[in-house]
Amino acid sequence: MTPTELPVAAADGHRFRLRRHGLGARGLFWIPALGVPAQKYDPLSDALAGAGFTTVVHEWRGMGSSSLRAARSRDWGYTELLRHDLAAAITALDPQVRWAVGGHSLGGQFAAMLAAERAMDWDGLVLAATGLPLAATFPGRQRLGVQLFARVLPALTAVAGYYPGHRLGFAGREAGQVMRDWADTVRSGHYRAYGGALPLDAAMRGMDGPVLALRFSDDWLVPEASLQALLAKLGRGPHTVETFDAARLGATADHFRWMRQPAAVAARIAGWLSA
Repeated sequence: MTPTELPVAAADGHRFRLRRHGLGARGLFWIPALGVPAQKYDPLSDALAGAGFTTVVHEWRGMGSSSLRAARSRDWGYTELLRHDLAAAITALDPQVRWAVGGHSLGGQFAAMLAAERAMDWDGLVLAATGLPLAATFPGRQRLGVQLFARVLPALTAVAGYYPGHRLGFAGREAGQVMRDWADTVRSGHYRAYGGALPLDAAMRGMDGPVLALRFSDDWLVPEASLQALLAKLGRGPHTVETFDAARLGATADHFRWMRQPAAVAARIAGWLSA
């Protein structure tokens, strides 16, 4: 299915395009993982469209259709991603559609922020391979590696002027402040206000909407403890956790492989949204 591209302009002049699949009365606004262009979710969107849902996929600043690229002279962080880009993207959504919000990895964390601050706008929250990246939620050597990575990020991004993830093998070419904001969460376990009136932690505690969390058994980037730490922030609403192993997924159940073979994931999301 060929997607429809929806042009969006943020308040600070950043331009990008959303990708829409399907024309259902119910929809899912989806936020990608860090460093992943929107078009990589076309297989998921196609599968959901086949089940009767509209899917609109966000584009990160600096990725794909974005008019900007990270550089020493062009930096941004969570504040711009949340208050400029996502705020503008939401205005492009069809108001006649009943929308849920969801995301993959860092995108799931931002989806949780939107669900917390704009609870009346969403029918539910869908998280895929998402958790709180607090170093303490990782086991053994992974914990030490995550802690070290978070410590060196401020110096690395200061020297390079941006985060050269395309050379390091983790994420893409990212803005330095994005990575420093991520590192702050790794160290503290908290979500700040990012230009809002209150810290996002406080808004999340007030949530009472439904959450579907999809975990993948071979995903070392999001241990079970990381997912549970994020869910513990998300208020008292009903939380449904589904774990996909290789047999259920039909592929290695890691952080990214499900994107290429999303049939089982799309079926579970569609069933949950329809309930």
